[in-house]
Amino acid sequence: MQYADHISSDLIERFGPDVFRHQVTADGVLTLWTGKENIVPVVQYLKSNHYPLLYDLCGIDERDRAGKETFTLADFTVVYHLFSFRHNNFIRLKVALSGDYPSLPSITSIFQNANWYEREVYDMFGIRFEGHPHLQRLLMPLTWEGHPLRKEHPARATEMGPFHLYDEKQDLEQEMLRFKPEEWGLQSQGEDTDFMFLNIGPQHPGTHGVLRIILQLEGEEIVDAVPEIGFHHRGAEKMGERQSWHTYIPYTDRVDYLGGVMNNLAYLLAVEEMAGIKVPERVKVIRVMLCELFRINSHLVWFGTFAQDLGQLSPVFYMFTEREKIFDIIEAVCGDRMHPNWFRIGGVAQDLPKGWDRLVREFVTHFPKHLKEYNDMVLRNSLIKARTRGIGVYTLEEAIEWGVTGPGLRACGFEWDFRKKRPYSGYEMFDFDIPIAQNGDCYDRSLVRVEEMRQSLRIIEQCLNNMPEGNYKADHPLTTPPIKKHTMQDIETLINHFLNVSWGPVIPPGEAMSCIEATKGANSYYLVSDGNTSSYRTRIRTPSFAHMQMVPYISKGYTVADLLSILGSVDYVLADIDR
Repeated sequence: MQYADHISSDLIERFGPDVFRHQVTADGVLTLWTGKENIVPVVQYLKSNHYPLLYDLCGIDERDRAGKETFTLADFTVVYHLFSFRHNNFIRLKVALSGDYPSLPSITSIFQNANWYEREVYDMFGIRFEGHPHLQRLLMPLTWEGHPLRKEHPARATEMGPFHLYDEKQDLEQEMLRFKPEEWGLQSQGEDTDFMFLNIGPQHPGTHGVLRIILQLEGEEIVDAVPEIGFHHRGAEKMGERQSWHTYIPYTDRVDYLGGVMNNLAYLLAVEEMAGIKVPERVKVIRVMLCELFRINSHLVWFGTFAQDLGQLSPVFYMFTEREKIFDIIEAVCGDRMHPNWFRIGGVAQDLPKGWDRLVREFVTHFPKHLKEYNDMVLRNSLIKARTRGIGVYTLEEAIEWGVTGPGLRACGFEWDFRKKRPYSGYEMFDFDIPIAQNGDCYDRSLVRVEEMRQSLRIIEQCLNNMPEGNYKADHPLTTPPIKKHTMQDIETLINHFLNVSWGPVIPPGEAMSCIEATKGANSYYLVSDGNTSSYRTRIRTPSFAHMQMVPYISKGYTVADLLSILGSVDYVLADIDR
């Protein structure tokens, strides 16, 4: 907080005391309101003064928010989260906007990765960014009517009319899917050659899901690329505003669907911050153990499919065999495998079952030997090295400019891991290293992930050997389900318990942002409560969204075959991109 006070004073001294208004938030992040005429110079100044990462950019429809008159009379708000690695510090800027379809200046001239974030805000809210190079829909079809995260837009299909696909509509939709190079500033001809445009996806094994990439090619060489996302968009943020704080937990499982309970943790940390819930030590260690098991699980899927993309068929079968052993543990503890929905507000669903330690010990004993075999099989293979070394290279500065986090950032030689630098859920109690590499290419991103699995094993073994005694949930009235002992004291406690079970907890007004080191990079939930039984605004910042935006930049000059190496090394999940 000391540097936050310093940068706050610095901003006021440079721009004047009337330019900013301070807001106190539950997460303690320095939060400043400013006018839209100031946002470009303020962001430019922060970037040049140790805030090089545009971490997130999102919008809020304020029109139905209870109690908003206490801090703003805005119709809409655009929120910027910037991060300083040097000072390990977030800053949150807010711009209040009035009118049905307001506008404000774009910051794409300052941050490269602002492009998609601003397009998403335009798509979801109808807020325009003046000076944006290509402001059109990003997640929704071009023919979509309305902006889904506005409060007047229906949240359920039952609130809309039945869908009919008339011949005219089908023709229109097909025509709108036609790629028009000139709209993207791409030329069909060069000085001495005709460019070819190749459509990959949205159904293609190399895209790892429903992703479309249009390549501009000169022979086999990629001149440019345009990713088209949104095919997997399910309105995860909109769902967060219609579900209760408790019943939204299963939806988080499906965002990075390979990350399992790690998605729950990112969400619950923000909820618990606003509710003032401190979880017991046992809960922290249980959560860490399950998260690290899912980290290994996710990396195994990446490892096998990455090798498969490059022509090795056997590894994917070995990796999925190991994955089944982890799922056996997850199923024994949680009752389900891929989407266990097991973490709760204030704790976990049940205590660890008898025999959990035997299953975990068997896994941490046998897995290191097999991991070495798989590493030798894939990363020591000369053909794999030829396909990945020097391919998809980016520098540390470029990685930060595009919002890269996680293994992709550490592959550039930057020893940054949120578990170490900004510990959460008790990670400060564990001894583990941050794997890094130096070259920022496909091969080094692979090396980092393999070593991360070894470090996750170290953490799991420490959980196994040092599991604290105690309760599996906090003794707090807002835990879910509520503590039984708060039931039968008098009629008021019985009523309160009944309401907490049926409606779910009422989280106090406020806002908070979590930040965890998820399987693919930094994952956050920025939640806004207006004192109701559900979130007023649920914003999910995912690593895959930022990473996919960078793919065209790191693909230029390589071949179509290299693109498969690049896509595999990025390790994205389409549900994580589209939400």
